[in-house]
Amino acid sequence: MRIKDELFGKEVLDADVQIVGKVYDVVFDKVTFEITDLVIKKTGFSEQIKASENVIPMELVKVIGDKILLKGEDDI
Repeated sequence: MRIKDELFGKEVLDADVQIVGKVYDVVFDKVTFEITDLVIKKTGFSEQIKASENVIPMELVKVIGDKILLKGEDDI
């Protein structure tokens, strides 16, 4: 998988299928080179007002496809 092509800019949706933001960066484990977290930036008007980032652990990712779907309370 090419991270830049496959993940960066991909929309992230919460369990209620609401857009959380887009993948802006990833965090790697330096030993295993596995992705441990996704760095999400808010999109739309809120992005223009306040630049904010959220770090989402990969354990909370349910599916990666055209969009990234996060797990809900029922999945945890």
